[in-house]
Amino acid sequence: MGGLPIPSGAGKGVGGLGIAGIIIFILIQVLGGGGSGGFNIPGGLPSGARAQDPQPGQGIPAGQDPQADLKDFTTYVFTDVQQMWKQTFEQAGQPYDKAQAVLYSGGVSTGCGNATSAVGPFYCPADSRVYLDLSFYNDMEQQLGAPGDFAWAYVIAHEMGHHIQNLEGTSDKVSSESQAHPDDANALSVRLELQADCYAGVWGKTVFAKGDLESGDIEEAQNAAAAVGDDRLQKRGGGSVDPDSFTHGTSEQRQHWF
Repeated sequence: MGGLPIPSGAGKGVGGLGIAGIIIFILIQVLGGGGSGGFNIPGGLPSGARAQDPQPGQGIPAGQDPQADLKDFTTYVFTDVQQMWKQTFEQAGQPYDKAQAVLYSGGVSTGCGNATSAVGPFYCPADSRVYLDLSFYNDMEQQLGAPGDFAWAYVIAHEMGHHIQNLEGTSDKVSSESQAHPDDANALSVRLELQADCYAGVWGKTVFAKGDLESGDIEEAQNAAAAVGDDRLQKRGGGSVDPDSFTHGTSEQRQHWF
């Protein structure tokens, strides 16, 4: 486990449901008002299934909840990333509108549409929320070969990077450009995702500067970034690598920009 100061009891070994579509979700274009993220695409859930915002101290007692540690860790990381960006915006004299985190299981209804757990973590600009199905933590280790707490922290920080793009107007610009120039849509999507990886790295640097990382933490995040590269996922899917279909960047690019 990494050196992040997390609530008592947080750590590895938490449970989670498996997800299907590990290859599919990374290959779908996410522009034009839909969700944003390196791990997602909303769709396919019957309307009416909703998740609730995580409420500290409520729900299943921690001693009976196999995901209690992961929930605590997720809440800590999300809060820390948000606080860093809030301070950054305030120092620049810019207003900052907070994102919210939603932990869900199975499926969720969002401002960007309905989603199942197969989509993985994602950000919805329509409601400024980061949606996290905690089962993806185990799937990162078991199906993507990217274990570790800081690997999960990278995912959360990446999705928060999309919130910053939303606040800065970058997401809207990319959406407009993609609609005006469809042939460039994939390349623009790659740039958007790599910028979100870079924003995740900005947070990672602040954690490093505070001395809160242990040996191996950065490697966990870099491994996760490589695991969700378009080329790596296409190879895992058994097909040929098609750069023209990339929407999130290669493993090398994602590692570099983080």
